[in-house]
Amino acid sequence: MSFKTKDVTLSDDRPKTLLLQKHSDYLAGYGLNKDDYEFCMTEYLRMSGIYWSLTAMELMDQSSRMPKDDIISFISSCQDNESGGISASNGHDPHMLYTLSAVQVLAMYDRLDAIDVEGVVRYVSSLQQEDGSFFGDMWGEVDTRFSFCAVMCLSLLQRLDAIDVNKAVDFVLSCMNFDGGFGSKPGSESHAGLIYCCVGTLSICKRMDALKAAELAWWLCERQLPSGGLNGRPEKLPDLCYSWWVMSSLSMLNRIHWVDKKNLEQYILACQDAETGGFSDRPGDITDPFHTLFGLAGLSLLGNTSIKRVNPTYCMPQETIDRLNLEPQILQI
Repeated sequence: MSFKTKDVTLSDDRPKTLLLQKHSDYLAGYGLNKDDYEFCMTEYLRMSGIYWSLTAMELMDQSSRMPKDDIISFISSCQDNESGGISASNGHDPHMLYTLSAVQVLAMYDRLDAIDVEGVVRYVSSLQQEDGSFFGDMWGEVDTRFSFCAVMCLSLLQRLDAIDVNKAVDFVLSCMNFDGGFGSKPGSESHAGLIYCCVGTLSICKRMDALKAAELAWWLCERQLPSGGLNGRPEKLPDLCYSWWVMSSLSMLNRIHWVDKKNLEQYILACQDAETGGFSDRPGDITDPFHTLFGLAGLSLLGNTSIKRVNPTYCMPQETIDRLNLEPQILQI
């Protein structure tokens, strides 16, 4: 029995050079129309949208085009006085994901003083469970994404001492599969996005020695398709965001050379919109800030020198990580 690999075909007239000015213009103008349908419908993830946009602009050295004071004020207004957590937007419940996004933005701006840091520490630590896992919020969903968010958030605040790091690591390791990959919880299917979260957790906690590095790196490099793009798990179409999830994990594993960099670069460039700016998941689709960040970050990992160096663990400019004196572990081979 034969089957055809799911993939896309890159057209001859695709973008083949990096359109930095277009992307800067796209992000600078994104969300300015408060009456726009898309603006209203994305309120539930606004805090992450600010993180994606600002990080992309930072990597392009264009963050001065973002409304810094307005962003800082907005983040401050989204912190819940009672729990200490931060929400996606005003009037929403706090959540681990948006708390991390807020802390990342303020760390890039060097304005962590704009929030109640001890409140954030209290919120994050309150969500750790007896087995070391973390809830995403008060409603009790457990996922390795939340373990990563908690560990990264507290490391940016220099407060990893507020949680049981050993238990956090043990829970992540309990989610390791026979193929070296990780899922959302014990027994769940390996997925590139969750692998990044788990490898990132171990990188920050300096426990990369616990990985099945060779098996995991092989699984990750097998995500590359003939088009050059990467998918998140077997038999799926390529998606630009995996240029980050896969390549950042391989960077932390010190095996980024296991993929065809030239073919991946041509896929990333093909996902640009030459008219509007921005990147999409696949060539010809609608662009968004999420894929724009991960397209630029992927190119940075590939060594594109027109973009600032990105840290593969934190998905933030390396210069910010250096300023905070953070040293996530990279596997030595």
